[in-house]
Amino acid sequence: MRICYRILIASLLVIGTACSSKAPDLLRLATIKDIMDSMVEPSGDFVFESVQEISDEHGITEKAPKTNAEWEGVRRHLFVLLEAPNLMTMGDRKAARPEDRSRYPQVENEPEEIQKLLDADRPSFIRRARRLQDAAALAMKAVDAKNKDALFHAINDIDKACENCHLHYWYPKDKRAREAAKEDGVTDN
Repeated sequence: MRICYRILIASLLVIGTACSSKAPDLLRLATIKDIMDSMVEPSGDFVFESVQEISDEHGITEKAPKTNAEWEGVRRHLFVLLEAPNLMTMGDRKAARPEDRSRYPQVENEPEEIQKLLDADRPSFIRRARRLQDAAALAMKAVDAKNKDALFHAINDIDKACENCHLHYWYPKDKRAREAAKEDGVTDN
């Protein structure tokens, strides 16, 4: 009985040492497009819609978080916008799967074109992703202060950061978007 007990303890120690010596490699199946579609876009939409000035036949109506729960909802979505750039820029994450073909190839790049741009100048992609984080961090400060005006301005910066990246990688051939970006002060540096 003692021999079985010692063998069991020795086995558990070996297994425990093997498990703790190296963490297993995690799968990286998501592409940048997957992260954008599943995380960034829904969270961005929520944040963009959190503070608005709506003009209609009834006049101008302001929409902004009022309760603690509403501010907390914006905060949760901002965390996604703060963290998603870390995910998108990890290692050699692919832009999109080859089968994720553009719906509008006359203005949008195909996955292999996007990947070439990313591979040619990774630091620029990281810099663009960082702009999203910086804008989201400003928005988070506005949420912490429950300052709807500061949040409104930070949302504009989030939009500019997103548009700057998309104009460079995803739809650089879209002349209308480029003109609108120029008018709005969005640069493509």
